[in-house]
Amino acid sequence: MMKPQINNLKYSDTGNFFLLAGPCVIESEKMAMEIAEKIIAISERLKIPFIFKGSYRKANRSRIDSFTGIGDEVALKILKKVGETFQIPTVTDIHSAEEAILAADYVDVLQIPAFLCRQTDILVAAAKTGKVVNIKKGQFLSGEAMKFAVDKILESGNKNVMLTERGTTFGYQDLVIDYRGIPAMQKLNVPVILDITHSLQQPNQASGVTGGKPELIETVAKAGIAVGVDGIFIETHPSPETAKSDGANMLRLDLLEGLLEKLVSIRQTINRF
Repeated sequence: MMKPQINNLKYSDTGNFFLLAGPCVIESEKMAMEIAEKIIAISERLKIPFIFKGSYRKANRSRIDSFTGIGDEVALKILKKVGETFQIPTVTDIHSAEEAILAADYVDVLQIPAFLCRQTDILVAAAKTGKVVNIKKGQFLSGEAMKFAVDKILESGNKNVMLTERGTTFGYQDLVIDYRGIPAMQKLNVPVILDITHSLQQPNQASGVTGGKPELIETVAKAGIAVGVDGIFIETHPSPETAKSDGANMLRLDLLEGLLEKLVSIRQTINRF
């Protein structure tokens, strides 16, 4: 399997899964630094390779009055400060080819949102930055179909690519995870991540605010580790009920350590066989 070269990624040789975690969107420098510091303490104790996640802007919103961010440059500078302060890699999502060039100056991993995973110009622009590219599988695609997204990155001269499962559309307002897609994508010779919290969204609610089922986070995470995902993605916040984006499906930060302890135990058990 091709292993992307991610700067400052610790414990990558432990046989553990790696973790992408952080708030849905950067709300302030203070919040970002506090969340990063707490996750780092947990990940170092458990020897989990950790990449800090935060969106600098939320482009895919149901309503025009939904919170989108505190300003692109302000949020990107916060992400860069998190990475430099704690010597950890960072990831953020982009929404256009132009944004790939902008964000590449601040983060280590560029993430392609699921709705945009077929957009050739975005994929090529992300690849040409030389950064690691994490492509989320479209809610409308099979795992096998992601071959073509991977090929676009590779054929653009970049071998640093990862794929993320984040559920498949099930009717109008629900998602389901087809765990068969994880080994299918791993056959493409790239690391595969399970986005636990977005897979539990209930999108397109009549209120214009996305719902979620955070009570199933542990269930979905355990299943993903048992299936053999290479990494997991969890959005977390000290107070999800007051979060400015996706609070309905985020994990409360004080629950993260207990969950990760269980997942490490499962991975250690699996590694023995």
